[in-house]
Amino acid sequence: MAVNLSKGQKVDLTKGNPGLNKLLVGLGWDGNRYDGGFEFDLDAAAFLLSGGGKVAGDEDFVFYGNLKHVSGGVACTGDNRTGAGDGDDEVIMVDLSLVPASVEKIAFTVTIHEADVRKQNFGQVENAYIHIMDDVAHTELIRFDLGEDFSIETAVVVGELYRNNGEWKFNAIGNGFQGGLPALCRNFGVNV
Repeated sequence: MAVNLSKGQKVDLTKGNPGLNKLLVGLGWDGNRYDGGFEFDLDAAAFLLSGGGKVAGDEDFVFYGNLKHVSGGVACTGDNRTGAGDGDDEVIMVDLSLVPASVEKIAFTVTIHEADVRKQNFGQVENAYIHIMDDVAHTELIRFDLGEDFSIETAVVVGELYRNNGEWKFNAIGNGFQGGLPALCRNFGVNV
């Protein structure tokens, strides 16, 4: 049975699941209260962070323009441009056994594509969530529903996997940013 997390809550992933390596990180959302003629195109991304909470290089940023990390440890399965349908809108696959030892955290984010042009923000998004599944056993391990805490933000750091004493844990973050993907890239040290 999955653990439902609240903002700021942390949970062990690998301590109680020995041998857990292959994860499916699913992100989903629905648009609401918007009649501007544009679909919502939200994009999931992962930043592989070393010391100081920064990427070691631009290749440590996995998104629709760089679908797979060079290590093979993190891969984005593609870009869902409408969020239509039920279930996960975008998926990031993680193989913990392939994540380089220099990576201390993997931050998962969601941004709104062309938010400024489309006059969109996360205040117009509902039912946003992240969940992590054991990709071998096909069981949900954790789920974090973001709630409706955002208004003008165009990017959200949803959560992060991080190493702690040889184990992997998950931290439910839920912090919003203005400035979309470029703001997140600058925050994590990616050259924009």
